[in-house]
Amino acid sequence: MSRSAHPAGPRHADVLPEGHYSAPPADLNALDPKVWAQTVTRDEDGVVTVGGIPVTRLAEEYGTPAYVLDEADFRARARAWRTAFGADADVFYAGKAFLSRAVVRWLHEEGLNVDVCSGGELATALSAGMPADRIAFHGNNKSVDEITRAVEAGVGHIVLDSFQEIVRVAHIAQSLGKRQKVLIRITVGVEAHTHEFIATAHEDQKFGIPLAGGQAAEAVRRALQLDGLELVGIHSHIGSQIFDMSGFEVAAHRVVSLLKAVRDEHGVELPEIDLGGGLGIAYTSDDDPREPHEIAKALTEIVTRECEAAKLRTPRISVEPGRAIVGPTAFTLYEVGTIKPLDGLRTYVSVDGGMSDNIRTALYDAEYSVALVSRTSDAEPMLARVVGKHCESGDIVVKDAFLPSDLATGDLIAVPATGAYCRSMASNYNHVLRPPVVAVDGGEARVIVRRETEEDLLRLDVG
Repeated sequence: MSRSAHPAGPRHADVLPEGHYSAPPADLNALDPKVWAQTVTRDEDGVVTVGGIPVTRLAEEYGTPAYVLDEADFRARARAWRTAFGADADVFYAGKAFLSRAVVRWLHEEGLNVDVCSGGELATALSAGMPADRIAFHGNNKSVDEITRAVEAGVGHIVLDSFQEIVRVAHIAQSLGKRQKVLIRITVGVEAHTHEFIATAHEDQKFGIPLAGGQAAEAVRRALQLDGLELVGIHSHIGSQIFDMSGFEVAAHRVVSLLKAVRDEHGVELPEIDLGGGLGIAYTSDDDPREPHEIAKALTEIVTRECEAAKLRTPRISVEPGRAIVGPTAFTLYEVGTIKPLDGLRTYVSVDGGMSDNIRTALYDAEYSVALVSRTSDAEPMLARVVGKHCESGDIVVKDAFLPSDLATGDLIAVPATGAYCRSMASNYNHVLRPPVVAVDGGEARVIVRRETEEDLLRLDVG
């Protein structure tokens, strides 16, 4: 449901004005294909299936909560991005959204590259067989050890994020007898229409080197002078969960203006431009994301037009979808525990997970959908808030949604579009064990990230 944040800020037991909520859906049993993975459907008994497997069987075999990932859907989305941009562009999967060795293998097989932003993500990509030259290394504060490992491995690009890092990467590369390909990440002053904490191209934030005041131009000057670096392009990322392409148009105009200034001052036409990622997905039926072919067409036309106006050769374009690939491919499966009706307000539905497996609602005020998946129901809809089991009033999974009024303890419910940032940001708050990731495909299921155990927790606690 679409709603605005309360003007006084988040309140977790608020009484909101009449008319605040949209009407309940006509059919609580319907599964909107916008927000569910491609193979999700209901069988003749009303049980939701994914990849041909009923969720009831998945719950029996793997327990709840569990992230359930549709491999066929993931591969199809990766392939759609690769096809949309073609051989003359590069598609880097943003590993921060969700990364595992199985996912890296799928990306490799579907022809995508991967970007990483930590030593752990780099280790995962390399251990799963992603060629190092198809890896880009991001991060605003890469350690000396991380940079050294990346250069030694032969990563295709390191994205420079500060003046200190320009010198640091150059020194490490030169000491290793290498010349490292790099991009400079700039902030172009574009405010993406998104949450403050995930808008990343305005000047007052930690990422990149500002275009304003000539700082980006100075970064280019320094990078071009250092023997350990091969400056190949400019990187710009304007935010996350973006539906409006106008921000990319402004960003591309400003990036190309910098490329023109570089050519005019240094006689060098940088051959690459990376426009980042951040394209949105449907978390609810109200969201209306664009398809990869539409995005590819729009971005290519924007860059081509700007370069023609600046009399520049059109550089090779890179993009970095992460959420847009993995987000819609997974849902989180929960078992209903306590149900607490509050007269005149809503019903609190507690599940066996919560903010430890999905922090986004608490962190970003994110909205999600939810459905009863172990059966169908003809009961009247009730306004519900799906909450977790943690000792925190902000432990909310779905703030406001309609569920059948006959919902009972032991029912299975599922929250779709949880493939991105839920497992990657999962925690052990209250020493709750992180759920497994179960991949399904063609009637078969397998664990690709296993459920944590108490032994895992105690092994780290050295006493």
